[in-house]
Order: sequence, then C-alpha cells, then structure tokens
Amino acid sequence: MTENDYLLAWGLYALAALGCLAVGFRLTRWMWRWLREPLRVVMAVLLLTPTIVDPVKDKFAPAIAIAALDLLFKVGNNELRAAADLAMYGMIAFALYGVFVLLRWPLEKRAQARRERAQAAAKRDAEEVLAEESIAVDSRDRYRNPPQPPQGGNRSSRVEPRL
Repeated sequence: MTENDYLLAWGLYALAALGCLAVGFRLTRWMWRWLREPLRVVMAVLLLTPTIVDPVKDKFAPAIAIAALDLLFKVGNNELRAAADLAMYGMIAFALYGVFVLLRWPLEKRAQARRERAQAAAKRDAEEVLAEESIAVDSRDRYRNPPQPPQGGNRSSRVEPRL
C-alpha cells in the first residue's frame, strides 16, 4: 500500500465516520440531554479512535475495526491494544465532556434566572395593562356609571334599565 492509498483510505474512513456521526446525532436528538450527550461522546470515541497496527511502519487503523476483525477472524493480537486505545481516548473524551458540563452549568443557571425574571416582568406588565384597560372601560360604561341627575331635583330625566 502506497502512501497515497493510505491517506485516501483514511480520508474515505473519516468521511464515512462523519456521516455515521451525523446519523447518530439525528437518531439521538429526541432524547434527554443528560442521556443524549454521553451517547454522542461514546459514538465519537468509537468512530474516531485510531490504533497502531504495525509499530515498525507507523501505520494506524480505526480501533473499533481492528478490535472487531481481530476478535472475529483471530488474525492478529492487536485487540488488547485497540481496547486500551479505546479506553484511553474514552476517558480523555469524558474528562473533557465533564469540564464542558461544569463550565456550562453556571451559565445555564444564570440564563434560566434571566428568563424567569423576564417572564415575571412580562406577566406583571400584562397585568398592569389589563388593569388599566379595565379601568378605562369602566369609566366609559354608562350603565355602571349612570349620569347624575341635576341638582335642581328635575325628575323628568330618563332612567335607563340595567341589563
């Protein structure tokens, strides 16, 4: 295998792995975030972890493929190395994910408090507008506020019935 073939194979694998990640992201979008995000980290680790195949020539291959082929066909002894690489990259990925979650947590708390304050202010403003409208409607309602008879005691003014 020439160097160009090796790079072409890795390029094709990277394209296929990104396609599989896109499908995996699409399949897990309906889940709760605390379940969806770790599953996506596991998928990324499984698809994107390389392992060394030939220490002399510095050739790498996808760790999941090497582990599967070595276990199924019993052709080599690289399955332990592939499993160790998967475990190591998995621990690194989950440590980075944990740091990301710890950094995101206070930011989300602040954003949630800001949203709650905005909703409370909007509700308060809506109640004030509603109260002002009802006061304005009450002041224009001629049945609730009948005109006062003149002071002279003129009884010829018309009395309208209430509905």
